[in-house]
Amino acid sequence: MTARPSSSHWLWQLYPALRPLLFQLDPETSHHLSFGSLNRLNRWAPWLLPASSPLPSSEKQVAGLRFPNAVGLAAGLDKNAELIDALGCFGFGFIEVGTVTPKPQPGNPRPRLFRVPKAQGIINRFGFNNLGLESFLNNVKTSRWVAEKRGVLGLNIGKNASTPVDRAVDDYLICLRAVYPWADYITVNISSPNTQSLRDLQSEELLKTLLQCLKSEQANLRRSIGKEVPLFVKIAPDLDDEAIGTIARLIQQFDIEGVVATNTTIDKSVIQGLPHAQEQGGLSGAPLSIQSSLVLRKLRQLVGPGTGLIGVGGIMNTEDGLAKLKSGADLIQVYSGLIYKGPRLVHDLVSGLDDFQSA
Repeated sequence: MTARPSSSHWLWQLYPALRPLLFQLDPETSHHLSFGSLNRLNRWAPWLLPASSPLPSSEKQVAGLRFPNAVGLAAGLDKNAELIDALGCFGFGFIEVGTVTPKPQPGNPRPRLFRVPKAQGIINRFGFNNLGLESFLNNVKTSRWVAEKRGVLGLNIGKNASTPVDRAVDDYLICLRAVYPWADYITVNISSPNTQSLRDLQSEELLKTLLQCLKSEQANLRRSIGKEVPLFVKIAPDLDDEAIGTIARLIQQFDIEGVVATNTTIDKSVIQGLPHAQEQGGLSGAPLSIQSSLVLRKLRQLVGPGTGLIGVGGIMNTEDGLAKLKSGADLIQVYSGLIYKGPRLVHDLVSGLDDFQSA
């Protein structure tokens, strides 16, 4: 067994006291204030933070990559790759940033982020708001966490809202070529509910074309750059068995290395009657836990042990993380759980999952 990291750092202890104050603010304002402050602290006084490296754990080998631990950050929290070094002090084994699109876009108008505290849920309708590929890659290139290869870096790519779905392949290829030299793995986001028609890419005909083109370009980039970068596909939790079966078959047909299961859900029946339940957008957090695990379990049964699966959706504690592993996940990611539980969640998950995997 590896030595357990201390959970007594002030950062772990302070968040529960700060959360009620942060929750008095508009959620998007709170996000920029808290993570912006963390970023500035990391830049000007990094000695006040924990070491920016993964918490010690049993290593995981997935999709040809070595993960220092099984707990990662889900895409969406750091859309522009601005916070990689600051978030590294949480102890993640891997960090996924984005979604990035070829051109900058503002996303949907505010307000577009809503908390549902009684259910430990979050609704967002951001719409791939980001500063575009150039700014995104500049941030990746200047990250010390990336340069020193402290953990695994996933880069999440999407299409611009203005690009018709029948031309989506063009946007994904632009992004793939740009991020490939800098990524440890690349996630193809086809499942956000906040970009019109994006989820149509999960249909058989469109997904087949997309995966075929991406795998062909991946092979070209592998030869020209001399680096193997696996592809993951991020899918929705709102798929029926037939759709999951189709995706699983295409994943195997085109030798896609992994799947991220799942994105946010458009089904808000579990929070009916609570404030903001009628807001448009994707629901994440605790209400997503069961459904995302069901999709994960079905997917694992269909793709077998050879495909890397990242379980994400509603991981609020160690038990939720273990449920993802038992449903077939090799690795897990968190986002909403950080908002409700703070950085201590990463420590708890690494410790609890390591015990389970070592048993």
